[in-house]
Formats: sequence, structure tokens, C-alpha cells
Amino acid sequence: MAIAVLFLSLSVMEMEASARAGGGRSFGSRGSRSYSTPASPSSQPAPSRQVAPPSQPTSPPPFQQPQPAGGGFLRNMAGGLVGGMLGGMLFRSLGFGGGGGMGRSGIGLFEILLLAGIGYFIYRIVKSRREASESSQTYYSQGGYQQPVQAVPQSYEPEPADVATGLAHIRQMDASFDENRFNDNVMDIFFKIQGAWMNRDLAPVTNLLTDEMRRIFQEDIGKLLADKKVNRLENIAVRSVEVAEAWQESGQDFITALIYANLLDYTTDDTTGQVVAGSKTDPVKFEEYWTFTRPVGNNPWKLSGIDQK
Repeated sequence: MAIAVLFLSLSVMEMEASARAGGGRSFGSRGSRSYSTPASPSSQPAPSRQVAPPSQPTSPPPFQQPQPAGGGFLRNMAGGLVGGMLGGMLFRSLGFGGGGGMGRSGIGLFEILLLAGIGYFIYRIVKSRREASESSQTYYSQGGYQQPVQAVPQSYEPEPADVATGLAHIRQMDASFDENRFNDNVMDIFFKIQGAWMNRDLAPVTNLLTDEMRRIFQEDIGKLLADKKVNRLENIAVRSVEVAEAWQESGQDFITALIYANLLDYTTDDTTGQVVAGSKTDPVKFEEYWTFTRPVGNNPWKLSGIDQK
């Protein structure tokens, strides 16, 4: 009983595999991508170029030089001492002063000591201001305040799509290539191959198939002829054709197109005319990837593979 069920299941699978050209299975070649699933065409528009607005830098608070405590008073006092000393020396040099060193005019020991003290005092003021300035700058640069780095405007562009890049490469060797015209050509080839399949005669479409595809189709047609069956396809309607992948390799162009179609797909017996598979009233909707190839350049396309979505 189990063997009978298994045999019946295999028979049904074989009958379904003979439905429409390709039998609803994946076969053929997609070059180096034969073992990868075809990509679905993106229905979303490519994101537009976006430029990030530069952030406004935050201005640091104006730097103010720290003033040592009592700086103003000390400067005024130092200035007064220097002025008094200069005035005294001038007064003595004119002969109005008393004996500055045994009646001699000029600078005495007291004036020299006073000058040295004032010089040292000024040196201390300058040194203290310099140290305060350096410590403040160190505070600003090491964490007390950090100048924010102004953001540099950056462009955000999506990476070029595989389809766009592949089609651009194809156009480099074939300036006449047009994607819309290619899609129309795919639709024409689809109808021609389905018609040849239904008539069980590949002669009219041999030039549209690679050797591998022609061999596989011919084997399937041979089974239909041996079983005296015909796969009938009616009311074929192609809803859409869209390029899913495009690339070049080994001197060949490759384009995989996603075909969305519906049709009446059923198989009849040659002798009785009875329907042995499928339905004459319920249309079948399907999506398939058809891959086409050609030598690089303005050459005719050939079907090289079919993959189920």
C-alpha cells in the first residue's frame, strides 16, 4: 500500500512538472549566480541625497586674564616709588639736594638699593601674572572647558543598486541597450516559448534558448509525446516584467527578470481529450525569474535559466 501511494505521488509530481514551459521548477544556469537566489526587485524608491546640517559650535566664554589679589594697589605703589626716586635723583643732579655721599651729586647707595627692590617687586608681579595665566589655560584645555569640535557636513548616499550598476556596465558595451525595450523583448520571448511548448515543437524558438535550456525543454517534451499528453496554455496574461539582477562575467551579459503572469494551465490526453492535470477554468498565477544571457555587446538574448520565486 505504501509503495502504491509513493508511486502515485511521484506520478502526480511528474505531471505537475510537465505543466507550462519549465514545469514550475528551477533549472538552467545563471553563471556564477546559479546557486544563489535571485534578488527581488526593490519597490521602494532610492533614498534621496541627504546632507547633515552642520551643528553650531558652542562659543567658549571669553577668556579673562586672572588678576592677582591686590594687583592694582601694588602697581600704583610701585609707580609712586619709581616716580619719587626719579624725582629725587633729578633734584640732586641739579644741586638742590644735600650731600649725597660727601657732597657728591649722583646716585648713592640708598638709590641703588631702592632700585633693586623695586625691580625685584616688579619681577614678582610679572611672574605671578604669568603663572596665573598658564594655570588658567591648562584648566581650559584639560577639562575645565573643552572647545567642541565643529561637525563636518557629511553626505549620505545609498550605495548604487546592483541592477543600476549592472545595466550601466552593459550599456558601456552596447550604447543602444534600453531597459524598457528589453522588458518588452522578455515578454515576447515568454509568449513564443510557451507557444512552442504547447505545440511540442521547439524549432521556432531554438535561437532563443541556450543549448542547456533547449536540451531540458526537449526532454520534457519527449516525455509528453511518449505519454501522449499535451500541456495546454490559454488566456496567457503577463502582468509585469521587471529587471531583478544585471551583471557581466566571462565576456557575457546576464539579466534576470521577474515575470508575473497568469494563465489557464492544464494537460489533456491525446487520445480522449480529457483533462488529466490542471484546470480549464481556474487560472494559475505565478512569479518566475527568467535569466537571459548573450555575449557582451549588441547581440541577441537567449534564455539560460528559470527560477521559482
